[in-house]
Amino acid sequence: MRTSKGARAGQYAALLAYLVFLAFPFLWLISVAFKPPRELAGLHPTWIPENPTLDNFRQAFDEQPLLHAGLNSLVAALGAAVIAVLVATPAAYVMARRRGRFAKAATGWVVVSQAFPFVLLIIPLFLVLKNLGLINSVAGLVTVYVVWSLPFALWMLAGYVRAVPRELEEAAAVDGAGPLRTLVSVTAPLLAPGIVATALFAFVTAWNEFFFALVLLKTPEKQTLPVVLTHFIGAEGVADLGPLAAAAFLATLPSLVVFALVQRRITGGMLAGAVKS
Repeated sequence: MRTSKGARAGQYAALLAYLVFLAFPFLWLISVAFKPPRELAGLHPTWIPENPTLDNFRQAFDEQPLLHAGLNSLVAALGAAVIAVLVATPAAYVMARRRGRFAKAATGWVVVSQAFPFVLLIIPLFLVLKNLGLINSVAGLVTVYVVWSLPFALWMLAGYVRAVPRELEEAAAVDGAGPLRTLVSVTAPLLAPGIVATALFAFVTAWNEFFFALVLLKTPEKQTLPVVLTHFIGAEGVADLGPLAAAAFLATLPSLVVFALVQRRITGGMLAGAVKS
């Protein structure tokens, strides 16, 4: 009994340490965002600002087009999430339900493709987008984000498809439904948690992505929010810390809000009772 209590206490302590480790950067970011310049330059930093101010937020909006850049990021992230889900859902269904060399090869390629670094992909992607006339466009950036998130989306949705009982699809086939009708009317509704989770992954990945946006977008009016945040750093590497923290804090809010809205849908089990014994 003592060993069990000690192990449980150790687990809670490790979990608490992990949560503190994850929360520290975000909490410190919030603290810096509301501190005036004098406190930021102090030798003894404090967690809670002594004289909180909104001047950093006003200065951030005055110095950089955060709203326009945020709109570009939103369009790119939503476009990537929607297209990735529309493409990955039927492809994942085929991968999960069809057995053969093609399905095994596709699954293997999905796993291997995740090991490719960004630098290895950017040159061929740049050449392809240049030939298609999609350089310096949000549409080209959406295309890159879909290509980048699609392998993981396929792997993720395929696991959800395998969890759907085959008896439901067999019953639909007996009633005369074809593969497409079965996917749309029977399987897809049961995949709602997986589809939401996949869309969330694609959205957050595109929203926070920096490297591809930096290389592909040249004009300021096309740049996304992560690229615009780098403009708060001067030519000599000196950061305008207060406005940078304020802008970075605002940039993290959409991801947190989206996750808060859909986290119940992700964790909720929608297959309970789908098959009667």
